[in-house]
Amino acid sequence: MAPLKVEQYVVGPVQTNCYFAVNDETKEMILIDPGANADRLIRIIEEEKLNPVAILLTHGHFDHAGGAAEVAAHFGIKVYAEEHERETLDDPKLNLSGWTGAETTYRADVFLKDEQEFDLAGFHIRVLFTPGHTVGGCCYYFAYQDALFSGDTLFAQSVGRTDFPKGSASALIRGIKEKLLPLPDEVTVYTGHNDTTTIGTERRYNPYL
Repeated sequence: MAPLKVEQYVVGPVQTNCYFAVNDETKEMILIDPGANADRLIRIIEEEKLNPVAILLTHGHFDHAGGAAEVAAHFGIKVYAEEHERETLDDPKLNLSGWTGAETTYRADVFLKDEQEFDLAGFHIRVLFTPGHTVGGCCYYFAYQDALFSGDTLFAQSVGRTDFPKGSASALIRGIKEKLLPLPDEVTVYTGHNDTTTIGTERRYNPYL
C-alpha cells in the first residue's frame, strides 16, 4: 500500500485548498484543484523534487481550475475531471471566471465516469459523482489511504453552496448521503476550503445532513 503524504496549499483570492497527494516512497504526486498561484505551486514541486503525474479537478469553478493549465503545461501532465463537468469548464458563466475580471474557459484532457476506478502515482482512486455545487462536481476517494478529496461538496460541519448557476441543494445532499456518508468513519475529508474533517464527524455533527 502506497504511503500517502498530503500537503495543503491555500491559493487564490477565495482561499482555496490545493492539495498535493504525494507517494512518500516514489515522490510521484497528484495535484488536486490547483486553482491559482501556478508559479508558486510549480516552484514548490521543483524544490521538493516531486514528480507530478496528473491533476485532478473536483469541479470547474475558477478558484479550483484556474491554475491547472499552466501547471499541466509546465510538467507535461494531463488534467482529469468528471464527465458532466465539461459544460462548466467550457462556459465562463458557469465556471465563474468573470469574478477574476476576465471570462475564460478551462479544459480537461481526461473525463471520468461515476464510480470509475483508476491508478495514479501508486494510488488506487475511485470517482464519486456528487453534483449540486456544479453539474459535474465529484470527490476522489483513496480507499487504501482512508482519504477523500471532497472539493466544495462537503465541508467541516457544512456543505457546498448551491446558489451558483445550475446548482441544486437536493442533488448535493442526496449525493453526500448516498456516496460519502457510507464511507468508513476514519476517512479524512480534505475539503476545498477551510479545515479538514472526517466522515464520522460529519455523519454525527453536520447540521445539513
